[in-house]
Amino acid sequence: MKFSVQCCLLFVITATVSHAADRLVFEAKGSNDTAKHIVLVSGDEEYRTEESMPMLGKILSQKHGFKCTVLFALGADGAEYIDSNNSSGIRGFDALETADLMIIGTRFRKPSAEDAAYVTKFLNAGKPVIGIRTATHAFNGDGDFGGISYGEFGRKILGEQWVNHHGGHKSQGALSVIEEAHAKHPLLNSVSRIFAPSDVYGVIHLTDDDQILMRAAVTETLDPESQPIEGDKNNPMQPFVWVHTYTCPQGIGEGKSVCTTAGASVDFVNEDLRRLIVNAAYYLTGQDVPARADVDYVDPFYPSFYGFINEKGYWQNANLKPDDFALGKSPQIPDPKGSPVWNFRPVPPVKE
Repeated sequence: MKFSVQCCLLFVITATVSHAADRLVFEAKGSNDTAKHIVLVSGDEEYRTEESMPMLGKILSQKHGFKCTVLFALGADGAEYIDSNNSSGIRGFDALETADLMIIGTRFRKPSAEDAAYVTKFLNAGKPVIGIRTATHAFNGDGDFGGISYGEFGRKILGEQWVNHHGGHKSQGALSVIEEAHAKHPLLNSVSRIFAPSDVYGVIHLTDDDQILMRAAVTETLDPESQPIEGDKNNPMQPFVWVHTYTCPQGIGEGKSVCTTAGASVDFVNEDLRRLIVNAAYYLTGQDVPARADVDYVDPFYPSFYGFINEKGYWQNANLKPDDFALGKSPQIPDPKGSPVWNFRPVPPVKE
């Protein structure tokens, strides 16, 4: 089965878009030598970062002047199709050589020692990181980043590791609540209400040195208008968005990260979540954060619901390529089997 691709050109594309078989590169619109370079790393079995990272790369490059390189988990033995179940499949970490910022949403990935060296060099330079959802448990296995084991990446670089599902998975959502002490933080410029149909994660390892900007209330249902549940589950509410300072792997110098436990592709239907990521990109690259960043989709975005896909041969048969997410293209990927009905996202036009 080859997924159908809805192609829609919303405007005349003037920016250069280049791509190798293993990555997408969105050149900054109005490109110049001062454009900051962001590497967006997808690769998870559950939350569809292969959909969300290209969408974010388009917004950041076409509306905000960043050069964006999107990496994907691909099939084994040099295959060119996306295989998000391949834990060793991410290619293109060499792009970090010229990166000013990494956005990562991976889950239990196992990079080679050669690829890990690019991550280590990036972190030893104290360069910034944005982590979404499963980035708290981004890597797994026996490797390390200059002394930080794969399993320690979340805790040491982002401030938290995998703890638990604090809310009901696929039945309860997450609703942001601003921490008043940091209500005027530039990351929250025009960010007031994030609703994520992915549930609330448990977060227990942050310290007084971490700035918690938002907490998340567990909601009654997956409806964006559903209310926080009553009782002890929301007392206290779990951290949802925070700023963390990490120590470089070599022990000399520091870097800064921003993390949110939101980040399923369907979570990005929420405009304020998209704006939070754009704000963080400005903030972490030392630029003034816009008062209200434009985060409208560049191409239509049809996210699929989160969930594991265990069907043998699924990704090989789907034959989805990085280029299917290029400018002017809007893939529509089926929901995983057993997904709940969730009618709060854009749907493609019906073909006549």
